[in-house]
Amino acid sequence: MTTTADDPRRFLHPDTIARISRLDLRAKQVVEGFITGMHRSPFFGHSVEFVQHRDYTPGDDIRHLDWKVWSKTDKFYIKQYEAETNLRCQLVVDVSNSMHYGTGALNKYNYACTVGACLAYLLLHQQDACGLITFDDDVREVIPARSAHTHLDAIVKAMHVSTPKDKTDIERIIRRVAENIPMRSMVVLISDIFVDRDPFFRAMEMLRHGRHDILVFHIMDDDELKFPFSGTTRFEDLEGPDMITCDPRALRDGYIEVVEEYLTEVRRGCVRKGIDYQMISTTDYLDAALSKFLHHREAMAKAPAKSQGSM
Repeated sequence: MTTTADDPRRFLHPDTIARISRLDLRAKQVVEGFITGMHRSPFFGHSVEFVQHRDYTPGDDIRHLDWKVWSKTDKFYIKQYEAETNLRCQLVVDVSNSMHYGTGALNKYNYACTVGACLAYLLLHQQDACGLITFDDDVREVIPARSAHTHLDAIVKAMHVSTPKDKTDIERIIRRVAENIPMRSMVVLISDIFVDRDPFFRAMEMLRHGRHDILVFHIMDDDELKFPFSGTTRFEDLEGPDMITCDPRALRDGYIEVVEEYLTEVRRGCVRKGIDYQMISTTDYLDAALSKFLHHREAMAKAPAKSQGSM
């Protein structure tokens, strides 16, 4: 498959998809319609117990519309049964200016969107519902969570941006995200997290308050981690007007120390809040990084079941 910079499907790398397609993305806790660590039967039937109604969304199977409710309310509702398996996942992808920095084959934005596209493919492939919210200085695109295989095209197209903007108030953006998620879900944040730590953790606490299962993929370029520059260099702020010209060798040790401290605090803060955190460099092989992370999720999902069985 040949893709160009203007083709949103460039985020779907066939080799990566092939390697992760046998993995499951599993929740560690009970979220809407999903039982910890395992799926129930993916099929509906009259022999299973009715649980609740939910609003109809385009792409749902019309065989499960409740016509009696429609006749009384003139509104469409889907009947949900105990056998329904759909995990509802909302991908939250940073498409701001800072994400467009990069020196390798993929900049942070392209890498993040590839992560999002692969996870969307995986979720839809296992008959789960996936949605998308993109943001820069504000929420840019909102794609509701659906489980139809054709929904993948809408997700990858929504991640394609032409003019990225600055990223500002992470709390305000996450508040908008929380308002657009109507029920407990898995929320996957994919970002370089170029924000102050306190607002970031307050934003994550906002999602935790909604009892969402939160995953954070922290995308960094290798230059940001190793600061390999030499000679007089001009550095420009991608999210502001500031710039500085200096000898980077004089700054390297102090820069590396600050970055390592920042990454440690972000990781520890996420762990304290029960958030799964993974820092990924744009030089990492994506299929290997995702496989390692998803296997870790699977192991964590099984752990509570073992402890409960021993009680």
